[in-house]
Amino acid sequence: MKVRKPAVAGMFYPADKNELLYLLDALFRSAEEMAEKRDLPVSGIIAPHAGYVYSGKTAAYAYNTVLGKSFDTVVVVSPSHREYFPGISIYDGDAFETPLGIIEIDEEKRKELVYNSKYIFSAEQGHRGEHALEVHLPFLQYALKNDFKLLPIVMGDQKGGYIDELAEKLAGIYDKNTLFVASTDLSHYYPRSIAEELDSNVERRINNFQFEELRKDIERKLSEACGAGPTVAVMKALHKAGKRNAEVLYRTDSGEITRDFSEVVGYLSAIIY
Repeated sequence: MKVRKPAVAGMFYPADKNELLYLLDALFRSAEEMAEKRDLPVSGIIAPHAGYVYSGKTAAYAYNTVLGKSFDTVVVVSPSHREYFPGISIYDGDAFETPLGIIEIDEEKRKELVYNSKYIFSAEQGHRGEHALEVHLPFLQYALKNDFKLLPIVMGDQKGGYIDELAEKLAGIYDKNTLFVASTDLSHYYPRSIAEELDSNVERRINNFQFEELRKDIERKLSEACGAGPTVAVMKALHKAGKRNAEVLYRTDSGEITRDFSEVVGYLSAIIY
């Protein structure tokens, strides 16, 4: 088997299984109020990808809505921080590994996405050291009891054509047993007052399900999100699949932890149903 080993365990989240489970327990408890959302037919999650100390609580708000649920496949769409490449890469191996165990790749859905696509291909490119996809996996393993297959997607380029192609392809593989996850942080290293203005725009667009307007805001620099491409692609795909509701559950920034408000990074979590 070709298994993608953890690249950021011990940095972004604990490398020890028991320590990681203890932390996830605490994070899910911190967002326990989201239990009331578990009756919603959640089809998509938007969540951050920083170290758990910074954005773990925010992510837990979204993942708490699917705690104990069952999905056959989880599609995680991530930006690329370490490699630029023109296209969209689905990991070409057999599985991903975290301290919580092995997650098998959904080979059939991978074939469906790659088939007859101009931009989507199967490769190791984009996956070697990328944290923005990996950090979601322990949350998913905890929430879904590690009983799902994974489709790990990294966008090497987030231009419009790539977003549209991915959205079209994702809509084609969607069914009620599939969960989509878009990985994104928000604005980076602005004073909190400026970050609040930029990030509140993203929140408003998601709440109103305005994915095309969000794309335009990013292009005009009215908002920032390093995973804007994944977010727009997932929202557009689920809109094509008939979903019409999105809700931001929690939004914050790194200053909540560091108490330094001169340069913050923004985070939010949301669900689509």
